[in-house]
Amino acid sequence: MSSRTNRGVIAVFLACLSACAEPEEREPDVPHHVMKPLGPPPSAAVARVPATRCGDTSEGFDDWLVAFRERAIGQGISPTVVTRALADVGYDPGVIELDRTQRPQKIPFETFAAAHVTPARVRHGKRLLATHAELLAKIEGRFGVAPEIIVALWGLETDFGAYQGTTRSLDALVTLAYDCRRAERFREELASALRILQRGDLSIDEMVGAWAGELGQTQFLPSSYERFGVDFDEDGRVDLVASTPDALASTASYLAGHGWRAHEGYGPGSPNLTALESWNKSEVYRRTVVLFASKLRPASPGSGGAG
Repeated sequence: MSSRTNRGVIAVFLACLSACAEPEEREPDVPHHVMKPLGPPPSAAVARVPATRCGDTSEGFDDWLVAFRERAIGQGISPTVVTRALADVGYDPGVIELDRTQRPQKIPFETFAAAHVTPARVRHGKRLLATHAELLAKIEGRFGVAPEIIVALWGLETDFGAYQGTTRSLDALVTLAYDCRRAERFREELASALRILQRGDLSIDEMVGAWAGELGQTQFLPSSYERFGVDFDEDGRVDLVASTPDALASTASYLAGHGWRAHEGYGPGSPNLTALESWNKSEVYRRTVVLFASKLRPASPGSGGAG
């Protein structure tokens, strides 16, 4: 993780707010394993800058963070959650550098597919398709999404959960929420991340993922996590990081929520290929998903595959 600007200042300031306030009883919607109770901010803690402020560098970030904290509380997110989650975050210039260097996918399909749909990955995917056959059948029964599509996405996104990212998600999200390029979009993502914490789905330490804030075995942005996440293992929380049933069912839930039709193909011109576009707008990526799926479970007449 890149160095964080004035982290100590933020931590001391927020700690002071909590220390100066009267202690409150633990809120029932904040599980013990997620965070410790802190008092609400004193009424005198008025933001000096608007929460709509943005910047192209770290200048002004600390003041904006105080304003965003108040905005989040005003949206109904627990003061305890907000204080704990934002106490140790910082502006990450490495995230901005990655954001600025992103370009539309121009790699030819053949090159991209050869690099990502390797014989070893196909073999691994087939093993997992067999290992999780019962789970995937239940997911298909509920959401209608073909198992090979789910496993193909799982493999392409994180190599079946093995590489979920190493960036602290809250650092990435506060950085992008302050950056002017997509500030409002990522302020909503940051608010969703705070609500995920409030629900008890993940702890702060478990929120580690890709540089733009994506989380879990199939890389959900927090807003999609919040909307489409499924507690498929029924343990009381939606855990897309460590729970394979939750991660795979949530992937199917996302596609079903974007128009996936059960028992239909996903070849060119099909509604299901359009549903895949909601996952990733790159035609090269979508074609690679279909190729991978076809190698995991080659289509036969009437199978509803890619043909």
